Amino acid sequence: MKKNIILVLLALLLGLSLAACSTDTPESEPAEPTPTSAETTEVAAEPTEPAEVESEVVEATAIPEPTTTPTEVPTEEPAAEAPTANLTDGCVETYDESVDYFPEKVSITHADGFTVEYFNNYKVVTVAAPWLGAEDSATYVLVQCGTPAPDGFDDAVTIEVPITSFVSMSTTYLPYLDEFGVLDTLAGVDFGFYAFNPTVQEMLAAGELVELGSGSTVNVEAALELEPDVIMTSASGSADFDTHPKLEEVGLTVVLNADYLDVTPLGRAEWGKFIAVFYNEEAQAEALFNEVVTEYEALTTLTADVAERPTVFANTPFEGTWYMPGGQSYTAQLFDAAGADYLWGDDESTSTLFLDFETVFDRAAEGEYWLNQGFVTTLADLEATDERFADFAAFQNGTLYNYDLRSNESGGNDFFESAAANPHLVLADLIKIFHPGLVPDHEFVYYRLVD
Repeated sequence: MKKNIILVLLALLLGLSLAACSTDTPESEPAEPTPTSAETTEVAAEPTEPAEVESEVVEATAIPEPTTTPTEVPTEEPAAEAPTANLTDGCVETYDESVDYFPEKVSITHADGFTVEYFNNYKVVTVAAPWLGAEDSATYVLVQCGTPAPDGFDDAVTIEVPITSFVSMSTTYLPYLDEFGVLDTLAGVDFGFYAFNPTVQEMLAAGELVELGSGSTVNVEAALELEPDVIMTSASGSADFDTHPKLEEVGLTVVLNADYLDVTPLGRAEWGKFIAVFYNEEAQAEALFNEVVTEYEALTTLTADVAERPTVFANTPFEGTWYMPGGQSYTAQLFDAAGADYLWGDDESTSTLFLDFETVFDRAAEGEYWLNQGFVTTLADLEATDERFADFAAFQNGTLYNYDLRSNESGGNDFFESAAANPHLVLADLIKIFHPGLVPDHEFVYYRLVD
């Protein structure tokens, strides 16, 4: 309205000017177009510039200045800026459903036990078989905190990420927490004396971690007091041994990790990505795993064409049963990659064989190497448990190696903690045993000679 009044005054002024003067008035400059909201976010409407007139007329009839602030052009709310990295600390403050909040993603290349599917503000993680023989899968919907949870996942466990508190019911999860820099989120463990990690031991000594136990006797009350975002554990399908049923009964968030079912060394190591997605640490998980793959595959090329492959067998009896790794098991695959002939390599099983002493002796009496004796410190200790062990050629030749080089006073053995995350280090140790000339500069990480 005010703009129109100004225009009318200008028209009247122009008419008076034409009546008083015989000269032609120059043409008026065209008015500047008013920008739209699509062109700018905040634009004031400018008054139209008046046509030029004779100076004496302008002085005689002054044009009044606008006395109010020009009206602002309404603008649309800008869309939220898309992140260039996953949010690992804090939550989304301004949610936009069109934004991809997980620009860093994992791709599963070796593990066959879980999958990760990404959506803009949530990811669906599926464990195909939470335990051996499980009929149903387990599904977890991980929702970026600060954004709405999706519909249609009534049978899944919904968890906001990144999580900030974690209970580890297996030592195999600890190396990944350490690698991702999130050990400070660890609130509890099953049994502290199993842990080798020095930082975890320090946290236990300082009273910063709660020990919950495991199985049917798990301390449910202590778990409730912790109120962790996630309790991660494995499962066997047996109510007598499993921990998760009692925890789930009281409403605690339990995630089942089936890393032990992956039989390939690289497949098992890739389960670090399973843990990473709960912290939005996909970028770190991808980079670390790629390094492991590169080093592992480089080592396998060293043994691919070895002319001589020594024979090897493993383990010791427990209560009369010799638990021998199956011919296609995790351990058997490592022996093969290291350039050795596993004496049960013709077996098609990926699980454990239950054998008696006589059966093992018949096949392994002349075996060149004997590995993984368990809780054995010396040859004398081994012979003391059963004098028949001294009849094996490997015992007589002093070619026994055990995986307890990295152990602490409480009994924690790092082989059962970080070896699964670092199969390239295990493989390098084995090559050092079977073909030392191929890795002359390697120093043992997990294995040592039993003497």
